[in-house]
Amino acid sequence: MAALDKESREPITLDNLRARQERDAATRPSPTAEDLRADGRFEVAEFRVPGPPDQPDVTLVSARPSGLAGPLPLLYYMHGGGMVMGNARSVLPGILRAWAFPLGLAVISVEYRLAPRTQYPGPLEDCYAGLVWAAGHAAELDIDADRIVIGGKSAGGGLAAALALLARDRGGPRPLGQLLLCPMLDDRGSTFSSHQMTGLGVWDLTSSTTGWKALLGDRFGAADLPPYAAPSRATDLSGLPPAYVEVGSAEIYRDEDVAYANAIWQAGGQAELHVWPGACHGFDGLAPQAALTRDARDARTRWLRRLLAHSGT
Repeated sequence: MAALDKESREPITLDNLRARQERDAATRPSPTAEDLRADGRFEVAEFRVPGPPDQPDVTLVSARPSGLAGPLPLLYYMHGGGMVMGNARSVLPGILRAWAFPLGLAVISVEYRLAPRTQYPGPLEDCYAGLVWAAGHAAELDIDADRIVIGGKSAGGGLAAALALLARDRGGPRPLGQLLLCPMLDDRGSTFSSHQMTGLGVWDLTSSTTGWKALLGDRFGAADLPPYAAPSRATDLSGLPPAYVEVGSAEIYRDEDVAYANAIWQAGGQAELHVWPGACHGFDGLAPQAALTRDARDARTRWLRRLLAHSGT
């Protein structure tokens, strides 16, 4: 397992958030376009596209296997980081190795704005604006607008779930599926697992609450918070694309993620749920060579392959 320094193990609070953001920005990898091209194996481009009304533009980082004839299916991805950290480029090397090459996928990673500088609905509107642009420029991007899978991990998984709800209700692009990896869905922090895992692992209730407070500000915990802010608040999960929901059994998001998959089933939708035994939040990044991590990666890839194969018939 990758070693973590003392500061990385300490919960994030509103008092230390700025320092942690500065540290993350200085230390988190942000590969260059040349790095992502990987000696010519991938074609890489960056687009600045029209953003929501309060934001002139949104940056999208696009990558695809070189030499593949399109139109290719697209994985539209949102990075993790508790809504307060992370960047669009850092997640791409792993995604390109795991899925773009083996499955013939194009990938777009979204550089959404971070909290607390930008609060809800800003980050989600960035993601929605990028999705609308990508679907509307499918011919230019050489992608199939009918085969767009939205996905993300942790905060990015929560944004992907919210994006599916928002696209449904606005009549926007309809994703083929939603890949939700340990998604951050519920601002209330009231589940059994959120308290069971307090003080344990690299992301506990204190850090999660800090992320939600940074995102929601004065609306944190409000009774009328919309589901686009916290998808666990949704009362109608009908009409959503098929979902892959994954979470560890030893992390705070376990119960809210299981409940979300169950609510999709109860609404008549499709969900594939995996609860990995003994896994903590972000286990695959902490222990990339572990047998459990390999099993999880294989399961995600099988789901994507089935989804894409079915859509191509």
